[in-house]
Amino acid sequence: MKQYLLTVNHVEGAPMPSEDEMQRIFKDVDAVNAEMQSSGAWVFAGGLHPPAASTVVRVSDGEIVTTDGPYAESKEYVGGFWVIRAADLDDALAWAAKATRACAVPVEVRPFQEEAQD
Repeated sequence: MKQYLLTVNHVEGAPMPSEDEMQRIFKDVDAVNAEMQSSGAWVFAGGLHPPAASTVVRVSDGEIVTTDGPYAESKEYVGGFWVIRAADLDDALAWAAKATRACAVPVEVRPFQEEAQD
């Protein structure tokens, strides 16, 4: 089985869901999480704080420099993610369809790179 990253994408400045909508989203995401876990697809998942909470670490002239984030200047940002096991891309896309319905925002699917064979 391959592993895939399903990222939950938010848009800065988009209207926040109402409290009732947020409770529905939490309930629906919990249901998708439980389904992933019971099926064996679940590897790991988590939500992230907004980009303003990030710290960027880089090398500049051989020295490590840290600055308050975000690194990319973009209105779109990753708000959470799942790492799943799936037989193929179609299987991963099926999980992403459930995930996007649950969290009510776009979900991007990306395969992990294959490990080199010895």
